[in-house]
Amino acid sequence: MEPAQMMERAPHSPMAGTGWLEGWRLTFGGEDIGWEGALATIVEDPGSRVFVVTYDVTPLDEALLDRWEGGELGLHNKIRLRVQTMDGAVVAWFYVLDAYEGGLPSARYLGVLADAAEAAGAPQDYVDDLRTRPCRGIAT
Repeated sequence: MEPAQMMERAPHSPMAGTGWLEGWRLTFGGEDIGWEGALATIVEDPGSRVFVVTYDVTPLDEALLDRWEGGELGLHNKIRLRVQTMDGAVVAWFYVLDAYEGGLPSARYLGVLADAAEAAGAPQDYVDDLRTRPCRGIAT
């Protein structure tokens, strides 16, 4: 999640580190429920991996994030997955979109994701892949 956005949504939860979610792939879905195109999510995919940022989330902020991510509406399923960090494996919560994979994110949304990955120290090829993904035009 973009650092300023995370600070707004979970102000008491500092960044803990970065790592890789092995066996999962970043994709997009729920184009019909997003106000600006498809929404980011992850799907199981052996051989793939997703760069992630981990946070030390307080119980209060966890409840705020659950509401923000549409927990009451059933938009996401909250699951625990193992993340590989430089210091070893940690278990983290992920919000996985409960919608079919497919659809295009907006150019703005994709840019926010790429900027956040870059700011967190993702490898340049990973950031470049995000920046060159198909997306809806800015005017769309």
